[in-house]
Order: sequence, then C-alpha cells, then structure tokens
Amino acid sequence: MILDLIKNRRSVFPAQYNDKPIAKADIEKILEAANWAPTHKKTEPWRFRVLQGESQEKLGLFLSLKYLEIDPNPKEFKAKKLIENPKRAGAIIAICMQRDPAQSIPEWEEVAATAMAVQNMWLCCTDMGIGCYWSSPGLVKHMNDFFEMNQGEACLGFFYMGYTDEAIPDGQRTPIADKVVWMD
Repeated sequence: MILDLIKNRRSVFPAQYNDKPIAKADIEKILEAANWAPTHKKTEPWRFRVLQGESQEKLGLFLSLKYLEIDPNPKEFKAKKLIENPKRAGAIIAICMQRDPAQSIPEWEEVAATAMAVQNMWLCCTDMGIGCYWSSPGLVKHMNDFFEMNQGEACLGFFYMGYTDEAIPDGQRTPIADKVVWMD
C-alpha cells in the first residue's frame, strides 16, 4: 500500500552507506519515477545529472575547495565531510530546475514540481531498498562552476543514494489532527 511506503521513507545519509554499487538500470527506474511527478502546465522543470565514480570524487573536491574559498571561518571537519560524502555514495543525482522560459507559471510552482519529482525518486528508492538523502547546501548556487547549466536553470541540491546495512529506525510524527482545521 502506498501509505506504508510513504511512512517508511527515511533520510539515509552517506555515512551509513556500504560499498554496494547501484546498477544503471536501477538509477534509470528511479529517474523514470521522477519523470511522472505532477507539473503545472506540463512544464516538466526537473533536470538531473547523474554522478558516479570519478565524477563523485570531483564533486567532493569542488565542494570542499569552494567552501574553503568562500567561508570566512571554514571548519576543517566540514571541508573533510564535503570531500568524503560524495565518495561514500553509490550514486549522486544533481537536482536541477529549469525555469519555464515563458515564465508562464510562478517559479515556486516549478520548484514544487521538482520537489515532487524528488519525492517520487525517494519513494522509488524506499521500495527498492536503496537509502537516499536530499542535501541542499548553500554551495549549490555555485554549481554552474562545476557543470554547464542552461539559462534559467538552478541546482537545488544533491540526491545521495546508497545501500546500507544499518537498520532504519521507525519515523515519528505528531498527529495530523494537530495540524488540521476543519472548516464548515
């Protein structure tokens, strides 16, 4: 049942991943799930770049060096984490949003559609037993220095994926009744 899948979705972080690779066919399935997200006026704003192997290491080095360059008080542990996390993942998908050139709908709707595409990927990963996590560091605004981006395209973060041997804890939520007002 879809509700069970939704309730079992969790953030699984790179430090939890093992070395098991993610097959290209599995990544393609995850991306196909993303492609079926709702989209106002059918703009389909989601764009993705898949990083595996050497490109992951290059991403980590780029993020770490950019952090050291722009942060007035860089922390050594953060610079190291920026290098290490990409190498731990089985794959990373850069999450980008391509703004409708006609700007026929508000930008927030394009961002929301892209976020729904990521939710579809997350649910697909959950179903496939792949841990994942959407990281959105401030450094994403510099991604046009790492890979070519189109006019009107923005990077919204990184979707880290990997298998884990760890037990994933149950999630906790406060009751929905505390968040709903019924209007007559």
